[in-house]
Formats: sequence, C-alpha cells, structure tokens
Amino acid sequence: MEKVVNDFSIIVGTKNGSGSSTANNTILRAIFKMGIPVSGKNLFPSNIQGLPTWYSIRANKDGFVARSEEQEIVIAMNPDSFARDLASVAPGGAFYYADDIKQPITRADIAVYPMPVKQIVRGDPNIPSDFRDLVGNMVYVGALAQMIGIDLETIHAALVFHFKGKQKPIDMNFNTIKAAAEWAKTNLEKQDPFYLEPLNKTEGLIMADGNTSAALGSIFGGLQFAAWYPITPASSLAEALNEYLPTLRPRADGKHTYAVVQAEDELAAIGMAIGAGWSGLRAMTSTSGPGLSLMSEYAGLAYYAEVPVVIWDVQRIGPSTGLPTRTSQGDLTFANFIGHGDSESVILLPGGVDECFEFGWRAFDVAEQVQTPVFVLSDLDMGMNQWMSKPFEYPNTPMQRGKVLWEKDLEELKGNWGRYLDKDGDGVTYRTVPGNKHPMSAYFTRGTGHDENARYTEDSAMWLKNMARLKKKHETARKYVPAPVLYTRPDAKVGVIGFGSTEAAILEAVHQLDAEDGIQADFLRVRAIPFTQEVTDFIDNYDQIFVVEMNRDGQMKQILSAEYPEKAGNFKSVAHGDGLPAAAKWVRAGILAKYTSPAKSNGKAKSKAGPAAAGTTPAKKAAKKVSGAKMKTMKSVRKTSATK
Repeated sequence: MEKVVNDFSIIVGTKNGSGSSTANNTILRAIFKMGIPVSGKNLFPSNIQGLPTWYSIRANKDGFVARSEEQEIVIAMNPDSFARDLASVAPGGAFYYADDIKQPITRADIAVYPMPVKQIVRGDPNIPSDFRDLVGNMVYVGALAQMIGIDLETIHAALVFHFKGKQKPIDMNFNTIKAAAEWAKTNLEKQDPFYLEPLNKTEGLIMADGNTSAALGSIFGGLQFAAWYPITPASSLAEALNEYLPTLRPRADGKHTYAVVQAEDELAAIGMAIGAGWSGLRAMTSTSGPGLSLMSEYAGLAYYAEVPVVIWDVQRIGPSTGLPTRTSQGDLTFANFIGHGDSESVILLPGGVDECFEFGWRAFDVAEQVQTPVFVLSDLDMGMNQWMSKPFEYPNTPMQRGKVLWEKDLEELKGNWGRYLDKDGDGVTYRTVPGNKHPMSAYFTRGTGHDENARYTEDSAMWLKNMARLKKKHETARKYVPAPVLYTRPDAKVGVIGFGSTEAAILEAVHQLDAEDGIQADFLRVRAIPFTQEVTDFIDNYDQIFVVEMNRDGQMKQILSAEYPEKAGNFKSVAHGDGLPAAAKWVRAGILAKYTSPAKSNGKAKSKAGPAAAGTTPAKKAAKKVSGAKMKTMKSVRKTSATK
C-alpha cells in the first residue's frame, strides 16, 4: 500500500452544540504548526443544537486548500449521521467512530477504527461528569494523531493557544488526547495509507477568520463609530470590535475614542452610522443579506446626500431566514444597484482574510475620498472559517480624508463654497463637518432635490446636472478602489474571472485544466466595482471568459455584461450556489461544460497586450508567489491599488 503523505481531507461528523469546535480547531492548528498547508470549514445547521454538523480539514502539501469534495478520512461521533458519514468515505479511506454507536458497518473497501470514547473519558477521575461529553471529543483527536502522525507537541501548543494559557483546561484535554493516542497505539493496526509529515510551508504565516480580520482592519483604519444588529454570519465582526477596541485604543483617562452600538434593528444601525458619517466620524455597520435589504432606503439616501459610510455584508444564502449558516455570493447585484432611482455602488471584494484586514481600513479611505457608501462583500466561508494568511500589514499611507474644508480653508475662500459644487471637475465636491467653527461652514443636508449650495429645489435642469455629476463621481471612484489580482500562464487562450473566497478553488481548477485537460487559462480576481482599467484590458484579450461565482444566476457576469455590452457574448457563466464553500471540482466541471476549443471558436484568443504582458497599467505591480510546486508555471501580478 503506497503511502499518501500530506494530501487528504478529514471530516468530523458530530451534533451541533456538542462542543466539538475546540477539538476540530486543535487538529487544524496542530497541522498548521507542523508546517503543512491546511484549511478548515465548519458546516453547521442554523438551529441552536442537536442537528448534524460537520467540520472538514484539508491538508495539501502543494498549498491547494479549497474545500475538497473527496473525504478520505471520516470521523463519526453522531449516530444520527452515522450511515451518511460511512457512505461518504472515499474508497480506500479510513472511518473512525465512537464504539458506543451500535450501527452496522457495511463496507469492506475502507479501514475501520472503533474508538472507546466513553471508556477513555471515564477512566480519568480528574474530568468532572458534566464535562465528559465535551472532553470526549478529544478522544478522536488523540486517536487520529497517533494513526496519521500529528505531533502531540503541536497539539499541546494548539490547546495552549485556544485556552489562552489556562492550565486546568489545557491539562484536562491534553491528558485525554494522550490517553487516546496511547490506546490507539496499542489497539489499532494501521490499514490506510494516510500520513502527515512535517513541512516548512507555513512559516511566517498566521491563521485567522475574516470577521476578526475585518474588525482589526477597521480599528487600524481609524474606526470611530459602529452600529450593528445581530445576524449570522456577521455578528462576530461587531463582537470582535468590542473585544479588540479596548485593547488597541486605551487612554490613560479611561475615556473611549469610539462607540459601538447594538441597535434595535438594521434600519436603526445604518441610520446611526450614516449620521455619524455625516458628522465627520469614520463610521460603519455590518450585516448579512436580509439586513442589507432593510438598509436599502438609508443606503440610497446616503448615496444622494453623499455621506461616507462603510457597510460590511458577510453574505449567506437566501432572503429572510434562508440558510443563515451556508455561504454564498448572492448579494452582488443587490448591493450594486441598491437604493431607489438611479444609483451606483462602490463595492470592495476581499479575496482572503489579509484583504479583509486591508479593506477594513481602505474602505474608510475610499468612502471619504468619494463621499459615498462603500460596501464590502465578504461571505460566511471567509468570515467565520479559519484561513492561512500572511501577517497583516499596518496601513502604509496616512488616512485619506478626502475633500474636507476646515476653518483656515474657508477663510481663504472667504466663505465662497458650495456643498455640492464641483470645482475640480471630478464629480467630488467639498464638505465640512460639525465642529468647524467658521460661520460659513454650515449647510443643510438634503438627500435628493438640492442645488450646488445644498438649497432645496425641484428645478429639472438642476436635477439633471446633479445626476450627471454623481455619474462622473462614480467614474472618479475607479482610481481609488483596489485594482485586481492577475494570475497568468504563458500560453493561455482563455480567461477566468472570479472574486472573493472562490480564489483558492479557481487556482486549483486552473491547475487541473492545464495538467489534465490541456487548457491553459489566465485568472483575474476582481477586487472592486466600479471596474478598473485592468479589468477592461483583461476582457479585451480573450474570446472566452469564464465567470466563476457562488450564486445561481451569475451575478458578476450580469454586471460585466452590463458594463461591457460589446463583450457580453464572450462571457460564460460558471455559477454554482449550493451553500457549500467553492470546490475545484465544480469549477473545473463548469468550465469544461462550456469550453469551446480554439479550432471550433469564431476566432483565436487575442494578443496579450494588456497589463500583465505589456506593463501598460499605471498600477503598482508586485510579484506574488503562488502556493505550491504545482503552480510554478503560473505567474501572479498583484495590483495593490489603482493609481491615485
């Protein structure tokens, strides 16, 4: 039996509310500490407790860490999902289960390992009876560690991290892990090929979730006010603000330089945030799709009144209650066209937890530079799951407050200014904020019918002039938003466009298309709307462009088709929205289903005269090493921001 080393998936089936989170994160972090690229995905129901839940862990020596649809090792701790878990094991895989589950084992093509969970836990008199079920999860940690080679020292380090150095819970859990490992060493014979061996591919990296990262980035970006209403999967973003603000913003006098308010609903939350933004504070709110729906009228008001505010949307599936614990990219078109009448949104699309941090502070800069609501669209997979990441970088530029007039400015202008007067020709006007003591600083804010001096009017010509200026301002936003990330291959004939958390799955699928199907593709990950020049250049290069996203209708494709109608026939939607994190398998299958070979197409792919080939883009370029030896042929060009 040939060994399979550092290249397989583990999935643990338990009951929601059973306390397995600590055990699963211990395995995840231990593998990470062994230097092996790894990812973890929590697939949990939306009830409080009792229903089946699964946690998948993928280790891959080449750095491919998107969700895998193959399940080589399955651990069954829940009798309600036992038959399903057993059936899900890949042929030749391994099946671990608690031996008090008395259900038939009907497969002969897998290795089967029963574990005496209750026996091991009851054998330790130091475990209180009301903790036995929780600590029992550590039995599968120990047995698995022994059988596949997880270093117990890394497990201990993971426990120390999780319990923040509290010795009693560390010892109680680690003793159970050691007892289970010793039992497995004595009683289980290895019958599967799966092993872990130390590598050095996680050195210098961290693990974090997107919601915490977004909160930290917002704090480092000068957050002064946040209002929110609890909603899965966005609640932990605001909760992280409450956790880290006191630590990162201490004052000797004990006073706060910030306010975080839990409002009575989403309407109140965004209303408070807009009021704070109007008053000059760096203000934000966080929500998910149903909450964003409730915020639409206020968001439209802020667009017309030109109030800077940041709105984080951690996307989930479905309206109303929907499937709140499943991931999606289904809010894109709604966020893009939110608000009544003619409106256009500025949207940032982070692709990893490092960008959740970066866009946490960058969103405030963009909002104030453009004087408009900025939507940041994350999703449940990115927001609530643990991801490997490079360490976060402190903002490398001063805060960009945009066009704000202070007393000295108004004195020089002799008070000759208008709140909605475009003096620079870029559509962005000058503003003042409360606290400015100059007698000519005040103005009355009106969301819709106003002239250049903010005075009420229903004059049709003035309305048209103002709307044209707002359109021009949206064009100006292109130079402030983050430019895309581009991955190229030397002989690519087709293009792939994606955004957000699908990057890992797309990179793996692109590798598979090259290695197994002979199709080379360049991949552009969009990071913002409105689209920058780099997106236009990329689209101009190919007759086939596959747009990959996690929704049913191909929402990014819809927006691209509206923006580039002359190229709409070149876009091919690869959309899939089942609530699960993106996997390379469906990305590859979706591309193959719609791929047309160059010989059969109407024309060949165009010469690559775009930014990656000719270097014509003014955006700053930085080479980004693609994870994994298998990706050596793929070059990445990362645009950190558009030219300012």
